[in-house]
Amino acid sequence: MGDKQKLILDEPVEEGVKSYPGKHERKHKRYFQLPWYFASGLVLFWGLLFVAVVKPLFYRLPEPLTVEDASKEVFIADRAYANLYDFEAIGTKVVGSYENEHKTVQFLLKELNLIKDNIQEDLFDMEIDLQYAYGAYVKWNLVNMYQGIQNVVVKLTPKSSTSENYILVNSHFDSQPTSPSTGDDGHMVVSILEVLRVISSSRIPFEHPIIFLINGSEENSLQASHGFIAYHKWAKNCKTVINLDAAGSGGRELMFQSGPNNPWLVKIYKEGAKHYFSTTMAEEIFQTGLVPSYTDFDIFVEYGNLIGLDIGQCINGFVYHTKYDRIDVIPRAALQNTGDNLLGLVRTLSNATEMRDLSANPTGNTIFFDVLGLYLISYSADVGVKLNYGVAAAAIVLVYISLLRIADKSSVSSEQILSSFILVLVVQLIAFVLALALPLLVAYGLDKYGFSLSYFATPSLLLGLYVCPSLLGLLLPSYIYLKLKSTVSFAQQVQLALHGHAAVLSILCIAINYYGLRTTYVVTWTLVFYVLPLAFNLLTTLHDRGYSWSGILKVVQVAPFMYNSYLFYCFIVILTPMMGRFGLDTNPDLIIGALTALGTILSMGFLILLVNMSRRSGFVLFGLLAVTAAAVYIASSTDIGFPYRPKTNVQRVPYLQVRRVFYEYDGTVSKDESGYLFNFQDRRGVTPLLESNVDLTGLVNMTADCAKYMMCGMPLYDHRWVEAMEDTMWLPRKNPVWTPDEPILKLLNKTLQEDGTTVRFEFELQSPDHTSIFIQPNEDVTISNWSFLQEYLTTNSPPYHIYYSFGIDDTPLRFFIDLVKSNRDFTVPLFQLGIAAQYMHVNGDDEAVRFAKSIPDYAVTIQWPAFYKKYLF
Repeated sequence: MGDKQKLILDEPVEEGVKSYPGKHERKHKRYFQLPWYFASGLVLFWGLLFVAVVKPLFYRLPEPLTVEDASKEVFIADRAYANLYDFEAIGTKVVGSYENEHKTVQFLLKELNLIKDNIQEDLFDMEIDLQYAYGAYVKWNLVNMYQGIQNVVVKLTPKSSTSENYILVNSHFDSQPTSPSTGDDGHMVVSILEVLRVISSSRIPFEHPIIFLINGSEENSLQASHGFIAYHKWAKNCKTVINLDAAGSGGRELMFQSGPNNPWLVKIYKEGAKHYFSTTMAEEIFQTGLVPSYTDFDIFVEYGNLIGLDIGQCINGFVYHTKYDRIDVIPRAALQNTGDNLLGLVRTLSNATEMRDLSANPTGNTIFFDVLGLYLISYSADVGVKLNYGVAAAAIVLVYISLLRIADKSSVSSEQILSSFILVLVVQLIAFVLALALPLLVAYGLDKYGFSLSYFATPSLLLGLYVCPSLLGLLLPSYIYLKLKSTVSFAQQVQLALHGHAAVLSILCIAINYYGLRTTYVVTWTLVFYVLPLAFNLLTTLHDRGYSWSGILKVVQVAPFMYNSYLFYCFIVILTPMMGRFGLDTNPDLIIGALTALGTILSMGFLILLVNMSRRSGFVLFGLLAVTAAAVYIASSTDIGFPYRPKTNVQRVPYLQVRRVFYEYDGTVSKDESGYLFNFQDRRGVTPLLESNVDLTGLVNMTADCAKYMMCGMPLYDHRWVEAMEDTMWLPRKNPVWTPDEPILKLLNKTLQEDGTTVRFEFELQSPDHTSIFIQPNEDVTISNWSFLQEYLTTNSPPYHIYYSFGIDDTPLRFFIDLVKSNRDFTVPLFQLGIAAQYMHVNGDDEAVRFAKSIPDYAVTIQWPAFYKKYLF
């Protein structure tokens, strides 16, 4: 080691420095800092570590197995892939369609019977049941009513089993309109078929019967899962569930909900899953409602009191619910990943001793997270609370000891050091705030000028738009602080800056732990890997020898950098596509910007401060600023910043081809008009279509109609359309919209009841398989009873919404409504009734088809004809 390098590392303090504090250091400052290339090299190293190690681990998938491996009694991706190919060939599978109710059901029954022909008959009994479900329940402020929904149910029972506690494994085979549903949820359907094939044909025993449910109406407000858990003959014995769904295609599946309040289920996941991908943070984010999706798991928990695991595909959500959700984006390796995990989980859970007496198991929440997909860490929430407080306290205590040590070695009073540290703490608090605020400022500015979602198709822009501003915020305050006069050496000043950041994280850890978030673990483990090297340095002489303390710190910081960058990259990958269906009212850039900033702070918060050890740390600041400016320019002024791309990153354009007819009390028609009703799902809304010269002449928002008419006078499709109705837009057209039929509402009877204050209306409705009924009584009229769920009347206010659908059974719907009016005058209008009929299995007339083709190829239309009739009775 050369003399100059030794001087830099050990940084001896000469006599005279004590007499003239700060003067010696200012005079010889360049000798106390590392070469200029250290700063850029440090940043480059961590960037390369992320690209070379973290990202490959995130996207890693197992080698798919072929039929040649069948003798090993393992999941065979090749067989599942062949099933998936046949599943996709059926096409879209909307509830009520021939494809869903006949072709898909026949496909499933055929495969199940082939499996049944090859079971180990001396070990297992296999029963196949086709359920036709009828029922109703209240969710999303409406009545969900279903008729003739189909469920394909399989029960696999060991002949030696006496267990009455069953395991439920669930997925769904229906689809959204326009989507072949290969990923959502064909991927999980064929995984279930293959797992059933392997378990039933092997001689590996299990204790508890397994129910495999492939339900026929999940996309339709989760109706089929309710039909099973509320009415099926095997439902009462189902105690745990493994729910399988998708909000993406072609990657690893995430376990994002467990329990509730049954920590042993995480142990089952740890023992049974082969390829870990799970985190408490995902569970808490999903349960906040931030994710615009729902799963059958909620139904099983709410209506069946089940516990279990909720697992879903989540990578490449850009194709979710579009025509591009096809087999070509699903590698066999993704099926192998799902199959390995599902097979392991089913085998482990079906042999779990905890299943024998569920009431005997401990309760409570769990903290769990995978480490780069290689290992799963889990511990109870109670332990987590103690650990969070303990680590935060340890960090504060060790920082305090370090301050006293610095005072002693610098021959400065402890009071001076502590007062200096208060300034450092303020500086680092400012740095933390800036690290969050600067990315959010960029997000706000881009959105304000119409450039939101610029990273949607070009995720690398996130580096310049949000990562660099966050790093800039972290580094700038300490850079300025270190220019100030100090009573301690420069190396100790840098160490104080890191201590300040640790203190800020400790305060944050205590605060969010007190608030009750289990996600506090992320901050806690980040602190652990600062506490450990600090303790080591204090126990040795490294703490007092110039920059020597930084060596062990940089080595140990590999762990939190890799984990935190992996974790937050995971959420950016999952949530970015969701921002394309997050609605008009929310700025999605604030969400992505905040996540990116938090990930940057936790990954690089300590490391970026080490840049100050370099003589030219200002170059890094300038570089961060330059990259940010370049990214903002690209996002706002070039085609690279345009969010959408054909096939891979499409804009969703949902709209209805609407004909609406309003009938007055005397039966005359007061309105009969047609047009297209748009429900734009992303922040940019209609702007890209206008800029692409799509003819939208006459397009208006629905504010006036929403104020004037019940439910805006429109055939709003489901609860999402109702929630967004005031943001919908109307494009009128001259020619009436064609529908293959129209809803027919017959008034069968109007009967005055014995009490004289109540009148009963009886109706028969013939309508398509997706229909909403809107009911709005006049102000002096109340509904006392009806055919629908009574509980809905007591918990909701008008207008009332009944969402009605049917599968295999198209029998007309009969219903009654009892209305009470105190003055007993029933010769005047009493209520409005709207029928919103959705014809989801046809493309529409020639004019509608031509209009759809005028939409640019970077957008995908999700549309069908709809007929709305409004009556006065």
